[in-house]
Amino acid sequence: MLKIIVPIVCAFLLFKMLKGDQKKKVAKENKDMERMAETGETVKDPVCGAYVPHDASIRVKDADGVHCFCSYECRDAYLRRLESVDVTNE
Repeated sequence: MLKIIVPIVCAFLLFKMLKGDQKKKVAKENKDMERMAETGETVKDPVCGAYVPHDASIRVKDADGVHCFCSYECRDAYLRRLESVDVTNE
């Protein structure tokens, strides 16, 4: 009986240790992204909220400034939203 319980307990403890490390890694990555956003190294995608390098290649310039996007899909969604706002203002 003890031969079964000890490996199960060891496996459980190992799982908990690895799971805890993963949570710390994700928290650190989020903190790093927020720091980069505060310093201007990254900006938040206005559509999906992902952090994108400020010098991203997918950009749109409008009256509010230059917006950086994580993908062409987000850029297209932003442009469609701008078009619908322009149509309602006319």
